[in-house]
Amino acid sequence: MTETTTDTFVPPTRFAVPGRIAVSNRAAATWQTATLTEIRRETPGASTFRFAVPEWTGHLPGQHLMLRLTAEDGYVAQRHYSLASPPDDAGHIELTLDHVEGGEVSGWFHTVAKPGDSVEVRGPLSGFFAWPGDRPALLVGAGSGVVPLMSMLRHHRARALDVPLRLLVSARGPEELIYAREYGAETTPVFTRTAPEGTAVGRLAAAHLAPLLAERPPGGWEAYVCGSNGFAEHASRLLVEAGQPVDRIRIERFG
Repeated sequence: MTETTTDTFVPPTRFAVPGRIAVSNRAAATWQTATLTEIRRETPGASTFRFAVPEWTGHLPGQHLMLRLTAEDGYVAQRHYSLASPPDDAGHIELTLDHVEGGEVSGWFHTVAKPGDSVEVRGPLSGFFAWPGDRPALLVGAGSGVVPLMSMLRHHRARALDVPLRLLVSARGPEELIYAREYGAETTPVFTRTAPEGTAVGRLAAAHLAPLLAERPPGGWEAYVCGSNGFAEHASRLLVEAGQPVDRIRIERFG
């Protein structure tokens, strides 16, 4: 995700549900060394960074961590980043970062970092946006907001879960669609500026959500929305207007 602080977004209309999943405070408070082992380019402006963290105790899809980067002169920068990896990837975690113009931490990752470099991490943090895999999940994300949702999708596949999962992901164009190579039949891309021939261009709309909400599984969907402040507000309003219960929408934003 972007390197600005990520937190739980609760719009004035109170779309976000207050329920949380318990998180280990001891694990979340302990800094661990994470060694960079691999860098994968996802889009022209985003890359995935894979780390070895031998003492990592695991996480739930949707959770994030705190990353600490210390310069040679002792200057310290800390950022919250969503976890992209599934929880079963023992001893390893993955983060997908946009290259933010002027960003201290993202700039270092995209221009300086190389395998073998180390940073510090602590977490996992937050049980609000976590998906334990026990309920139907309707995922809606835009840009790097898809990162925690990809952790959910990867978990769903790794465990071969029977519970329904659908993903709507918005990007400016195919070249900016993070994780494009990994999507399958569960995913519907929405392109806002350019699209392949025959594909409509435009902002996420009710028409995109209607087929998924019409599939309503037993017990209904638990909706997870992640993206910029504006996108989170827009997508959550569309969901409510389409009949998704307000208390079944979880929202995380960055911006």
